[in-house]
Parts: sequence; structure tokens; C-alpha cells
Amino acid sequence: MTDERLRRWRLILGGDEADGTGCALSGVDQQRDAVLEALYDNSRKGGLGPSAPNVSRWLGDIRTYFPSSVVQVMQKDALDRLGLHQMLLEPESLRAVQPDVHLVATLMNLSRAIPAKTRETAREVVRQVVQDLEKRLASPLRQAVTGALSRSVRNNRPRLKEIDWDRTIRANLKHYQPELKTIVPERRIGFGRKGQALKDIVLALDQSGSMANSVVYAGVFGAVLATMRSVRTSVVAFDTSVVDLTDTLHDPVELLFSVQLGGGTDIERALAYCQSLVRVPSDTILVLISDLIEGGSGDNLVRRAAAIKASGVNMIALLALSDEGQPMVDKDMAARFAALGIPAFACTPDRFPELMATAIRGQDVGEWASRNITTEG
Repeated sequence: MTDERLRRWRLILGGDEADGTGCALSGVDQQRDAVLEALYDNSRKGGLGPSAPNVSRWLGDIRTYFPSSVVQVMQKDALDRLGLHQMLLEPESLRAVQPDVHLVATLMNLSRAIPAKTRETAREVVRQVVQDLEKRLASPLRQAVTGALSRSVRNNRPRLKEIDWDRTIRANLKHYQPELKTIVPERRIGFGRKGQALKDIVLALDQSGSMANSVVYAGVFGAVLATMRSVRTSVVAFDTSVVDLTDTLHDPVELLFSVQLGGGTDIERALAYCQSLVRVPSDTILVLISDLIEGGSGDNLVRRAAAIKASGVNMIALLALSDEGQPMVDKDMAARFAALGIPAFACTPDRFPELMATAIRGQDVGEWASRNITTEG
């Protein structure tokens, strides 16, 4: 075995007598090993200690000795294995953490426990993650929704101010009259209801703890959609109660801190509220983001979903909106939704814009999911 492979195995195995490598570490590797030992040595549970300086120093060390992708894993492991949620309640520790979606989800869980001295630091951390997500996801979503709306709207009898002259000219080139040196526009194409919302989009967010990452992405998507005049966006969060967060869409950080993760789940009650928001069913897209694990009556939930679907609303059940892979879901309920014609599947954030475009165009979302999504419920 080469020296490099022995070195790597020594770092993995931790240097106990039984590791069998006989490899000694020096320099940076010794420091790297100490960082790993503090987290993963089972004989030293809680090895980071409760004090903010120790935690802050360790957080800084992992960023020094490991790449970003590894840092995110180690931060999450520190929270899960050592129960160090307390470290996020101190500004010094929080400033040392590398911001990511998992951290935002954790801060949302801790929002009621965060002391006043840390609250603004926590908001800055969340704001940084939100801004990074918006940079990556906002433009594809806007382009997909705008493109889908322009193709889905049909206005063949537009008034003068509603005429889309570029599309009208292209559609009537064959009617060019050489003697008049002009085109006779036998077919006029309009912009549709210019300046008005063409679709109503309702995002219903399950606040159960397992949906935390999905809520983060959905909050960002909701805020992006709210900036578009061509759609009317509502965001509703629920557990056993229902909270309308639409008024916070101008500030996704405020929206995320308004979510109260954990507790029971009454999906039927949430859908009843969403149903009350529907103005024109055929122009409404309702996206339920939930694992479909109902705390109330499953039969009542199915009846409510069936009524919404029968009214003409385009309803979709997203079992997860994250990069975490196959979620823990109620597969029987997902199958009952599918039997109603309500697609139920998990979706990664990068696929969400295309999903919304498919729904806006009135195409079969279930068929689209079968071709593009591998984590179906």
C-alpha cells in the first residue's frame, strides 16, 4: 500500500491501536486529524465542548482544512451527532459557520430560541443563502414562466394597444402586397391580458420538520414569482393551523423566519384555505409541497383534494422540493392522489422552473414527471 493511501486510511480510522496502519501524521495532517477526532471519535462525544470559543475555533478549522462540500457535511454531522444546536445561538459561532440550505433549515427550527443578540446575525446568514439561491434559480424560473405564459395565452382579437406587432408581422408575411408595399394582417396576435395576472399560483408549504429544506427552496421560488406581474402568487404555510405568508413575499428572509417548523399536520385544513383563495379555477395552479403524512382524516383529505381537482384547479403534490433524494412520504396517500389525476412526486430545485412552465402551458404534469423525475412517490 502506498504512503498516500496509508495516510488517508490513518485519517479515516482515527489512530486507535486497532487501526492497523502504523502511519504517523505530522504538520497539517495532525491538525486535520484533531478536527476529525473532535467530531467523530466515539470515546469523546461532545468533544467540541459547550463554549462558543471552542466551537468557533473548530468551525474555522474545518473551513481551513477541508473543501466546501466536506465542510457542509461536517457542520451537519456536528449538529446531529453532538447536539450542538446551542452553538448557533452565539453570534461568534454563527459567524464562523459556512451558510447553506441545511443551516437555514436549522435556524428556522431554532428561530424561537435565538436570543436577541444573535437574531440579526442569523438573519444575515439566511439572507446570504437566499441571495445565493436567487442568483442560481431566479432567472431560469422567470424565463420558464414568461415563456410558458406567452405561448399559453391566446388573444386573436386584440385591441390596438394589445397587438404584438412582431408576432403579427411574422404570422402574416405571406400576405405581403407588393403593389401596396405593406402586409395585410389577416391574423392579429395580441399580448393577452397585458398588465394583469394571467395565472394564480398558490404554494402550500408543509411545516413538518422533515420538509425544512423544501420550505427554504419554496420560499425563494415564491418570492421570485411574486415579482412577476403576469402571475398572482400566494404562499400558505401549515401544520395543524394555517398561516398566509403572502404579505411577506417581498422579503424571503422574513418569510422563512415566519415559518414554524415541527408539530402536527392537517393537510385537509390547509387545502380548504387554499380553496378559498381560488378565483378562477381554470387559471389556478395549486402546488402542495408536503410528504402527505396526514395527521387528521386521510379520507377527508382525499375528498378535499378531489373537490379541488374537479373544480378545474391544476393541482400538483410535490413530495419534496430539494436535492436530498427520495423523501420519507406516505406512498399510499401519494397513490390515492395520483388516482385522482393529481401528480405526486419529488422534484429537485433545478427542475422546478420547467415544472411550472409545464403546468402553465396546461400540459400533462404527470407525464412530464415520468419523463424527467426519477424520485416519484
